[in-house]
Amino acid sequence: MVSKRRRFGWVRDLPSGRWQASYLGPDGQRRNAPNTFKSKTDADQFLVNVESLMIRGEWTDPIRARIKFGDYAAVWIVERPGLRTRTIELYQWLLRKHINPYLGETELGKLTTGAIRQWRAERLKAGVSESVAAKCYRLMRAVLNTAVQEDNILPKNPCRVRGADKEEPAERPVLTVAQVFDLAGRMPARFRAMVLLAAFASLRWGEVSALRRCDIAEDGSWVRISRAFVESTEKGLIVGPPKSRAGARTLTLPTAVRPDILGHLETYTEGSRDAIVFTGENGGALRRPNFNQRVKWTATVTKMGLRGCTSTTCGTRATPGRRRRARRRGI
Repeated sequence: MVSKRRRFGWVRDLPSGRWQASYLGPDGQRRNAPNTFKSKTDADQFLVNVESLMIRGEWTDPIRARIKFGDYAAVWIVERPGLRTRTIELYQWLLRKHINPYLGETELGKLTTGAIRQWRAERLKAGVSESVAAKCYRLMRAVLNTAVQEDNILPKNPCRVRGADKEEPAERPVLTVAQVFDLAGRMPARFRAMVLLAAFASLRWGEVSALRRCDIAEDGSWVRISRAFVESTEKGLIVGPPKSRAGARTLTLPTAVRPDILGHLETYTEGSRDAIVFTGENGGALRRPNFNQRVKWTATVTKMGLRGCTSTTCGTRATPGRRRRARRRGI
């Protein structure tokens, strides 16, 4: 076997009559071509291609490309900055339930657009909703973008299935002002103000359930959103910031709902400034499943002809135009 040094890399003939190519990567490590070649010309051409990729800054590490997608994605979730607890749990569930059983053992370098397209089609055929399939696809695309753009493991992202990232969830009903008050009136007394506040201030469930007495003006004229409850499978109910940077805000409340808010504070909320405004009968923080069961949410909104309303925002959201007209009328 004679190794022949080139301007870039080495080639050598093997006892089998085939040729092997090797080269130094940007990190100084010597790497062999993934396969041998029939002729020296073929081996030389391989090295020419590798050198060209390095010059253009497009070279990727073939050794790291052997990492299995499931292993790489698990580390990606842990190391990704700024992910909220619920997002981490969602990503881990998507991997565990819908991705890893089918693609988790596949090496990054062997993932192809065709394989991903087939995986998606089989998941949809098995009854997975388009919404869940789209979430899985967007997670895979984000993970593989990191492998391409930051870690230089892949030359390009194989997530190129047109339309796979789109989801069209059913549009939720938008309640009128009258429907908001009707729905609030069907709630147990201790939850009437919660529905009104969530509706007219457009609060998420985690925001309205985390409100403290100090977050509401003494005259009920405004509410301040500075935190939110997050329900974690592993950690239970935890306190975190609002969902986005713009989530921290102070909102003016309509005149007509202020008496309900003040009445609730007087009747159901403890006197300390940090007391949680909306609690269950035992004084503990509200959890969405318990709330839904306690107020018979699904049955109530269905009876009102509002099927599709959820308690994510207490199922109510008056449109901005309606809120402005309501304020002009003193509502």
